[in-house]
Amino acid sequence: FDYKTFFDKVGLNAKSKDQLAKVFGILDQDRSGFIEEDELKLFLRNFSASARALTDAETKAFLAAGDSDRDGKIGVDGKTAFIKW
Repeated sequence: FDYKTFFDKVGLNAKSKDQLAKVFGILDQDRSGFIEEDELKLFLRNFSASARALTDAETKAFLAAGDSDRDGKIGVDGKTAFIKW
């Protein structure tokens, strides 16, 4: 799974800050203000119910790319940066 290619193909790179905030809200299923590893694992299913879950390795690599402060989660403060890595 190449998240950069995925973001390009689904058009997330061209979305406004408000639109990206909505995407973040969908991914942040527990409304904690963070996207944690268990939520990120199911990332693709937020776009298609029939999509596969990410593997553990894919999830960890994806999380590492978006976890700017290395606390094990992607914070709401970086929600727009999350899509535009």
